[in-house]
Amino acid sequence: MARKQSLFFGSGVALVTPFRNGEIDYEALEELIDFQIRNGTDAIVLLGTTGEASTINESEREKIIPFAKEKIKGRVPLIVGTGTNSTEVSVRYTKMAQELGANGCLVVTPYYNKATDNGIIAHYKKVAGSVDIPIILYNVPSRTGVTISKGVYRELSKIDNIVGVKEASGSISYMQEIARELGDVLDIYTGNDELTYSTLALGGSGVISVCANVTPSLMHQVCYEFKSGNYQKSRELLFRLLPLIEELFKEVNPIPVKASLYLMGMVKNEFRLPLCKSTRLSELESVLSNLNLV
Repeated sequence: MARKQSLFFGSGVALVTPFRNGEIDYEALEELIDFQIRNGTDAIVLLGTTGEASTINESEREKIIPFAKEKIKGRVPLIVGTGTNSTEVSVRYTKMAQELGANGCLVVTPYYNKATDNGIIAHYKKVAGSVDIPIILYNVPSRTGVTISKGVYRELSKIDNIVGVKEASGSISYMQEIARELGDVLDIYTGNDELTYSTLALGGSGVISVCANVTPSLMHQVCYEFKSGNYQKSRELLFRLLPLIEELFKEVNPIPVKASLYLMGMVKNEFRLPLCKSTRLSELESVLSNLNLV
């Protein structure tokens, strides 16, 4: 099977959603988008896990997607998270994203329901069949309670507009199996920042990154130094980021990364319940200081 057209290579940022007084802070969002693109981010991934998508209602989606599209101005792809635990809602959100100008969609496996392989296949076929734009599968079993099996990956790779996968199982051995079987067909992005170099070494296409919210230039450079054959430089850059990456996941994402952006003066330190403020601001400030970010 021939390789499909890629949405992007490199570092796609899993962008936070800034809030102010309970509402989406569009002024801060515009500044975040400009900061990302100015510093080399290769794609904007809106309304993913890091964007607190499960707390964003439909009317807010109808506003935030075209807002981001207009501010990006075609400089990088806009990929919108549209997966939910309801196939009907996922189809509606995916259609909406296409209509509002998204270049592609990131669709997580249905969470909580714990669907069987047949159910996961039927879900993705219905979602992908509802639109023409590219779809990236999103496997994150620690949050959803299910794993996309190799057989499911093989079946879904036959669908024309399923072009890639965000593999966030955290298992490099599992990613290796997916890369061996389907790396010539699908773009493989890690959802674990610390595995970016390893993913590239397996022939993957990069990362959909939490850390890139804070260090967009460095995450971009990790990918492009590798692509240029500068493997030692790519590895050194990732090693430089590891203390920050470790700190960003000592509390549940996106609490630490949004707290980091707050310390950098870019967003309010505000979340939607049940998420709440970080208890590790001093530790975050220390690692950010070591990278000259505060």
